[in-house]
Amino acid sequence: MTVAFIGLGNMGGGMAANLAARGYAVRAFDLSAEALARAVEAGCTAAASAVDAVTGATVVVTMLPAGTHVAGVYRDTVFAHAAPGALLIDCSTIDVGTAKLLADEAAAAGMVAVDAPVSGGIAAAAAGTLTFMVGADADGFARAQPVLEAMGRAVIHAGGHGAGQTAKICNNMLLGASMVATAEAFVLAERLGLDPQRFYDIASVSSGQCWSMTSYCPLPGVGPESPADRGYQNGFSIALMLKDLRLAAEAAADTGADTPMGAKALERYAALAGAGQGGLDFSAIILALKSA
Repeated sequence: MTVAFIGLGNMGGGMAANLAARGYAVRAFDLSAEALARAVEAGCTAAASAVDAVTGATVVVTMLPAGTHVAGVYRDTVFAHAAPGALLIDCSTIDVGTAKLLADEAAAAGMVAVDAPVSGGIAAAAAGTLTFMVGADADGFARAQPVLEAMGRAVIHAGGHGAGQTAKICNNMLLGASMVATAEAFVLAERLGLDPQRFYDIASVSSGQCWSMTSYCPLPGVGPESPADRGYQNGFSIALMLKDLRLAAEAAADTGADTPMGAKALERYAALAGAGQGGLDFSAIILALKSA
């Protein structure tokens, strides 16, 4: 089975490498020569262009920045050049409307599209332990599942087309808001004279426990290793969190949902990105709170 993989950034590079390691013939393409070179080192075959990557491919995996990029690749390249009946797996995080529209366009082109955004971050992408939230019909999910299992630990059928994107933006809205609250709690505890490690020891086994604390603690030297221990580098960037929060805000506006905590988290991360800190891990929100 030939898999075309388009988009070899921080996430896509590790994902393509895992597909190659598990025996898939991966033709990879990215605009970055360095990213493409790393994919070749990991066992992929370099494609000279997106067209070269997808021509004749039975599976096309995309990991791109936004819905406009995915739509462009599908319409300009994939629909015309992939194998008849090809399975199209988009692992990008995009808006729900675009995911549904592209599924319809793929069906009209005689192909099957699924939306399969991920959770887990760069380390999980490299380790092959991602969680995939899949929006597809039953046939599409059955076809995509073994490919996704080669890159992840959990592959969950969220529902029909667009359901994967719905799950992703709701999950990350919760993550963004809970990280702000976790950081606030650490800052307040410290200002009240409580040692951060002591607070972690208590809160991590109490009712305030959450993933943002026990798996991704925003303070260095507290809890398991996290981007905080690496100067808030090489994690899930503020810019990416802001993108997901904006998608959630747009969806909330479209549906009339009241999401005040998501809106406040968006405001906080937008301020950090506006201050030139968009490349830092999103847990660096604690630095802004500590300096206030």
